[in-house]
Amino acid sequence: MRKQLLTLGIASIMSFAFMAGPVHAKKILLKVPVWFPTSLPALGTSPAWVAKHINAIGGDLKMKTYEPKKLVPPKEMLEAVSKGQVNAGYTTPGYNTGKLGDKGAIFSAVPFGPDAPEFLAWVYYGNGRTLWQKTYDDAGFNVQSVPCGIIAPETSGWFKKEIKSTADLKGLRMRFFGLGARVMEKLGVSTSQLPGGEIVPALQKGAIDATEFSMPAIDKRLGINKILKYNYYPGWHQPATLFDLIVNKNTWNKEMSKGQRTIVELACKAVMTDGLAMGESMQFDTMKANAKAGTQNKYWSDAMLKTFSVKWDEVVADAIKKDPGFKVIWDDLQTFRANYKIWNEWAYLPRPGTVRK
Repeated sequence: MRKQLLTLGIASIMSFAFMAGPVHAKKILLKVPVWFPTSLPALGTSPAWVAKHINAIGGDLKMKTYEPKKLVPPKEMLEAVSKGQVNAGYTTPGYNTGKLGDKGAIFSAVPFGPDAPEFLAWVYYGNGRTLWQKTYDDAGFNVQSVPCGIIAPETSGWFKKEIKSTADLKGLRMRFFGLGARVMEKLGVSTSQLPGGEIVPALQKGAIDATEFSMPAIDKRLGINKILKYNYYPGWHQPATLFDLIVNKNTWNKEMSKGQRTIVELACKAVMTDGLAMGESMQFDTMKANAKAGTQNKYWSDAMLKTFSVKWDEVVADAIKKDPGFKVIWDDLQTFRANYKIWNEWAYLPRPGTVRK
């Protein structure tokens, strides 16, 4: 019943927004290839959730999702949307650093960076979203980016054996995402950004020794816990991870009405809540089940977290030297975080394991 009421409430709000647009808006079908299978909680269910609720409204805007590789390969999605080969796609900038530069990954996840509330504050009420769009524009991509999903912290790695010092990391071949991979590389780890469906086969074949992917409930869906025993926390590399719906700019600006664009914006804002709540709701049961099955949950030592943090500072310095655009985004985020810190230190109880001065 509560789910039905939520659906009706969201539909009512978005229907009002739709009616605010032209009465005879052009019929639009957003064909949305997705990066993750829609069976994966939060990662994959978010675009499907958006499509379901947009379609429930009725009217001249519809959205259809396509599983990975069904319409365009995920790695070709950004260029395909930009060229109008498809009119939309669901991704995250961190998977497109080859096209956007490392600065693009800032809009996915920031090591030792903001968690979900702070991240959303910067994106929606700081300069985050403007800089996010500018990153696509400056790289020459004809897409409109709509922030459209967020998940809670991920775990920071699955390993065959306990990691007691940086010496235990040297020489490992590890699947790792985003800017955190640069940190691991400085510690002697060889990283690759394998798609989720390729991780377990790579582990089984011995092509990689360790991996991180997402939250425990998602990792379990892939079967990682059946192969690797030691799961490390906290997710220093991804305290929160953002995703976006990218729409071809010609479709967004010339074909879609103001009402249709508003519906998309509202649906994407709504899925922020759904994805975050879903992710937070289902991890503890998985962790308990994993522990019963033999998983050893480990929390990085203070010394290891300090090492990761120091190496992260080096990664930032390297990125700034390489790309002035990285510095512009980084400086803006740091200014926002310095101000947010005033509120954060006074308003919130410390998390377990944190130390307040």
